[in-house]
Amino acid sequence: MPRQTPDQFDLFEEAVFPVRMPVTTIDIDRFRSRIKRAMARAIRECNLDRATIAARMAKYLGQESLSKSTLDAYTAESKSSHDISLVRFRAFVRATDAAWLWDEIVCEDGLTLLQGDEARLAEIARLQQDQKAIGQKLKSLRSTPVDIKRGRA
Repeated sequence: MPRQTPDQFDLFEEAVFPVRMPVTTIDIDRFRSRIKRAMARAIRECNLDRATIAARMAKYLGQESLSKSTLDAYTAESKSSHDISLVRFRAFVRATDAAWLWDEIVCEDGLTLLQGDEARLAEIARLQQDQKAIGQKLKSLRSTPVDIKRGRA
């Protein structure tokens, strides 16, 4: 395979931090299905069974129990009347250790989730942008000679 040079872009490489634009309309049914599928994926990828996940959620929620059937209803696309509340969603994210689910929630609003230290990347880029703007302003100011009148005899 030929070696890629730094100035070539890989057409198949997916951006780690995608630039997103908000959707113009909210399709609640599509959103509901997408979140339920994502939650089902989180359960599959988690090495815990549904009963254990439900028990962990109950612990986070300060409840004695949460039924496995409630968890099943939250992930069943056919159960459009069983949407998970934000508080329970947070407990679900923690119980499955699937923080990526938050990105699923915000992506259609043009947002991208950054976790922990990743936020420093955005701050570095912002400072570099400011630094570039200051450099351009300095270049502009330096392009015109300064006539110093003090100190002349």
